[in-house]
Amino acid sequence: MKHPPTAHQSSVAERVLDEESRSRRHLVVHLSGAHAYGFPSPDSDLDLKAIHIERTRRLLGFEPPSAVRNRLEVIDGVEIDYTSNELSVAVRGILRGDGNMFERVFSASPERRAPALTELAELARRNLSRRVHHHYRGFANAQRKAVLEAEAPSAKRVLYVLRTALTGVHLLNTGQCVPDLTALYEEYGFGLVPQLVQIKQQGERQALPAALVDEVVPVMDRAFSLLERAREGSSLPDEPAEVDALEHWVVEQRIADLDDEDGAEDGAGP
Repeated sequence: MKHPPTAHQSSVAERVLDEESRSRRHLVVHLSGAHAYGFPSPDSDLDLKAIHIERTRRLLGFEPPSAVRNRLEVIDGVEIDYTSNELSVAVRGILRGDGNMFERVFSASPERRAPALTELAELARRNLSRRVHHHYRGFANAQRKAVLEAEAPSAKRVLYVLRTALTGVHLLNTGQCVPDLTALYEEYGFGLVPQLVQIKQQGERQALPAALVDEVVPVMDRAFSLLERAREGSSLPDEPAEVDALEHWVVEQRIADLDDEDGAEDGAGP
């Protein structure tokens, strides 16, 4: 299910990615945040989350470049939140069960992708484990706590609880990564979601009506219960199954980059 940004937002995003691509080689750029989760509002920012591959020679020097690039900026009225992590960070995240990295690698419609992403996605799938439970439960629990402690909780917070928990449930149950809550809520019986989305679309900070505040608590509790059951019943292994294959692929990427640079310097490159 697509929830694309406006033409103006897309134009700004393309400009930013063109600028950032001059400084790093993106393996993938994934549109995350509310647009990916199924509940953008007119004032939603654009969350551009990427993985890049640093030049091998730069990694071998005395002062390796930073493994993360962050950019938070408002451009022509569009708030851009760009983060790119180097490949080494991404693969460690995959092995740790970091859902952020799986969502980037498994992105169904990435903003940008390199051919090598197909290989990494397959290796990530082969190393998918129950460790993802810890990531999704931890983030959902932090959002749930914010809902319970707020005097006037927002629909956005509740949607984040449900989106995170159900993405984790679905990943543990099926091995498929679906960040979009509006593509999952019917399957798991969360009929309150369309109403929450409608409220959220009025604005990022739109508070829940008083009549809904008590109603959302058992709904969130049920999402956590499903997440625990998914962890217990998942067919995924407890630990990543093919770590050596993933490491071999990363090393080959590094070596190939050195060969490419050497070939170009010798006049043998394209």
